[in-house]
Formats: sequence, C-alpha cells, structure tokens
Amino acid sequence: MKPDRILLIQTAFLGDVILTLPLLEVLKKNYPDSKIDFLCIPQTSGLLKNNPHVNEVIIYDKKRSGVKEFLKLLKILSSNRYDLIISPHRSFRSALISKFSFAKKTISFDTSSMNFMYDVRVKYINDLHEIQRNLKLLEPLGIIEDKIIKPELFTGKEEKELINKYLSACNIHSDEKFICIAPGSVWYTKRFPKEKFVRVCDLLKNTNMKIILIGGESDREITDYITAHSANKNIMNSAGKFPILESAELIRRSSILITNDSAPLHIANSTGTKVIAIFGATVPAFGFYPYGKNDVIIETNGLKCRPCSIHGGNKCPIGTFVCMMDITEERIVEEVLK
Repeated sequence: MKPDRILLIQTAFLGDVILTLPLLEVLKKNYPDSKIDFLCIPQTSGLLKNNPHVNEVIIYDKKRSGVKEFLKLLKILSSNRYDLIISPHRSFRSALISKFSFAKKTISFDTSSMNFMYDVRVKYINDLHEIQRNLKLLEPLGIIEDKIIKPELFTGKEEKELINKYLSACNIHSDEKFICIAPGSVWYTKRFPKEKFVRVCDLLKNTNMKIILIGGESDREITDYITAHSANKNIMNSAGKFPILESAELIRRSSILITNDSAPLHIANSTGTKVIAIFGATVPAFGFYPYGKNDVIIETNGLKCRPCSIHGGNKCPIGTFVCMMDITEERIVEEVLK
C-alpha cells in the first residue's frame, strides 16, 4: 500500500540536509501522488526553497525551543496523520518525534539513539557514501537504489538575477573563470588554517583569476582575515551576503571550489562544480567525500591520531594539528593549476 503522507526528518547541518535530498527525490519518483513533508532547522530550510518534491517544510528550532514548543510540534505532526516517517537523523530527539507523531510506520538506522522506538531499523553501513547509506532506508519499502544520486537544488530566477548583479559588481564577465574558496566549518579541526588560506591566495596571485570567498555570517572572521592579509587583490569576500541558494548559484558558476570537509563540498557536487576538498580531523571513509569525476581529496595519510572524531572538534586532541599543518599550500595550488 502506497503511503499518502510522508515525513522526512533531518534536523542536522546543511551538508546533512543536502545529502538527504536524493532520498526525497527517489521517494517522489516512486510515490508521485504522495504528500512529502520535510522537518528541518531554520538554518537549513532555505535549501528546500523552490523544491517541487516537497509539500511542506516544517521548521523546528531545536536550540531555542523548550518542552512547550516540542510538545506543540508533536501535536502538529500527529494531526498530519503520517503513514510513513523516515529519519536519516539518528538523534534521541528525532526518535521521540518519530514515535510520538504516531505515524503508521517509522524507519531509521539501527545505530540511531533509542532505535527501539522505530518500527523498522536498517543496518548502518560504514563504508558507503552518505547518499547511498540514506537510500538504504527505502529498502524496507521495496525501493532499491544502489548508486550515488546527485542532490538537486532548485535556484530560481530571483537567485540567479542576484548573482548576476553581484558578479557584475565584481567585474566578472559571464565567460570569465573564477575560483570559489570556502574556508569555514562549524568545527575547528575541519578548518584548513586561515593563515594557510592566505598563502594559497598569494600563490594564485600571478594567475590573475578572481577569487570569491564564500560562507555564512559565522565565517566572516575567517574571510575578513584572508582578505586583509593576502597580497592578492583579486579577492572578493561574499561571506554572510547571500542565502544558501544564492551561494549555490555562485558555486555553480565558478570553475572550481576549494573547501574543507563541509557543506559547500556537497553543494558543489550538486551543481557539478569541480572540488578540491581538504580533510583534516575527519576522513573520506566516513562517507562524506566528493564524488565528481575530476574532484580531488587532499589529506595527510598515515597518522595514528587520525581520524580523531566523527564530526571534528574545537581543538586538536594532541595539540599539533599535524593533519592540517602538513598539507602544503603549494599542493593545493598545484591541483588548481591542473
């Protein structure tokens, strides 16, 4: 029996939501007449703007909401009478939401917190890309998708016109190549040091290619530092200026993206932009690696201390940050010039 109404739960970071989008796409392909809702946090809701596969985006601010707001959310969800809830997010809160929304069927991973609250638990396979891993949640429904399906972001006319104006103001013509650099990350140990990004920009000075720094408002300290300290005057700082879909359009127009292991990497894969991805505390084997044909992963192999955590941390556990410090700026620039 096909479900009439479905809820997807992903209340983690931007990258996690992007990697959940193929799940949404495949569900809509198999259940074209079903209404599919998506539960996410305010910071990621912009990713779902213009998305034709979503019936309703339900926003839950889990950091600011107390018990009263949580109970209100449960009341809203239970009134929607979902036939199916799928939660790639493995948190305790997501388990509670799934259980007490009183859906007819709930699915998550066997590694989810409080996994006994779900009706169906799918084995979490470590050596798969996160997109493939999420698609495994559809197998109990008889839907088999083994390959990586590229996430799709739906930039509209408004977003494209805004980026047209920005590039024009930067004196970047429609046929001119430029580089995007995303130097930020939520986690310190995922960030290639800002001083080393300055040197990357300095080494690219002689190419005369324009560089656009991208990121959110929280990345401004880093991007401002790079802009102020680099001898390269072809740097534009767009951090904090654009919502997520406009940033995605900016990445789409660039020739290449240099990024840490963070959301812009996954945006670039969705737009088909070539990626140079720098991995520090985390490793590609976790399943969050770039998969484009010409994408490049730069990392320091052979370290006993690496990986030191699943998501990265706020400081290097051994105090050396050798995983990032041993990556030379010349190595990154060499890949750009290729």
